[in-house]
Amino acid sequence: MQQAEARRAVAAGLAIARSLGLAADDAVVVHDSNRLTLRLSPGDVLAQVAPSARQVARFELDLAGRLVEAGCPVAAPAPRVEPRPYEHDGFVVTLWTYYEPAGSGEPAPADYAAALSRLHAGMRELDVPTPHFTDRVDEARRLVTDRELTAALAEQDRELLADALQMLGRAVDERGVQQILHGEPHPGNLLTTTRGLLFVDLETCCRGPVEFDLAHAPEAVAEHYPDADGDLLRDCRLLVLAMITAWRWDRDDQFPDGRRLGAEWLGQLRSALAGR
Repeated sequence: MQQAEARRAVAAGLAIARSLGLAADDAVVVHDSNRLTLRLSPGDVLAQVAPSARQVARFELDLAGRLVEAGCPVAAPAPRVEPRPYEHDGFVVTLWTYYEPAGSGEPAPADYAAALSRLHAGMRELDVPTPHFTDRVDEARRLVTDRELTAALAEQDRELLADALQMLGRAVDERGVQQILHGEPHPGNLLTTTRGLLFVDLETCCRGPVEFDLAHAPEAVAEHYPDADGDLLRDCRLLVLAMITAWRWDRDDQFPDGRRLGAEWLGQLRSALAGR
């Protein structure tokens, strides 16, 4: 978030927590992206604060609650308040359980794969409407073809990205068993806690093959995931690379060093597609 917006978001998170009787004297920003994740002290609650235009908060809370009940490795909504979105000053605030971290290193690939497999198994048991992964691919392609939103993108790169998103999205959609997915189970959305590995940020949930989720994890994780389709996974990795590259060229993108990464990833994508 921009600095001024972030200050208002912090104030909104504190205000909601205090209005619910939670101890919230201070807020520390744990993660800053399209929404802020705040650790509120001394009550040790996590608040996620997003602009009100984002309307997936209730879905995320409901899904997390159902997955926790099913024994899946996901972070739970805060237990002392009603699990619903709260609005203040143009922001939606959701409150979550805080988990003590355990260690500072990356989780072992086998443990990562086991947690993701457990999550997928629980998700297969749910019957909830979710977007399809191709909806997100289409969003990335619309961004690339909008010359106003991606004005800094060279025309040859624009054509490369648009074609890659269309070709790879179609290729992945035609294969694999479709089920509910996390959508972005990368290391930034996996907590190493004293209660084990827990996935967070379920706002990206979608439907597609499990290989689409595996493509967001470190490559070694797939070696421990049961029955992953290697060919499909390679296409999913290229598709995810094309998607995150497209987002880095959005004029409103706030990812740190995003433009440099966008240029680097374009080179990687071009090389990979040339070898297909």
